[in-house]
Amino acid sequence: MTRKGGPRPKHVPMRTCVACRVTQPKRQLIRIVRTLAGPVEVDPTGKKNGRGAYLCPNRACWTRALKSNILDVALRTTLTPEDRARLAAFAETLGEAAAPAASAGA
Repeated sequence: MTRKGGPRPKHVPMRTCVACRVTQPKRQLIRIVRTLAGPVEVDPTGKKNGRGAYLCPNRACWTRALKSNILDVALRTTLTPEDRARLAAFAETLGEAAAPAASAGA
């Protein structure tokens, strides 16, 4: 039997930002990981072992996540002040882009 309709579309893994709850392709989000042995850190490759959470690459989502306990709940841990400082320093390197939900109405 022959297959109709051409090649099958490539699967794109989707993830949800824990701050704004917008679903996007995994590659467009930044993964935060809690490893078994170490602190909470940014995982640029998205392949480190451990419990992960995803944030949009804009400062608004990072600010919201760091001011509340969103990451604590998502990573099932309590972020230390050092963890928060390290993540805040990374957030400073991000652009000032508006949240995806806010820019939709503009």
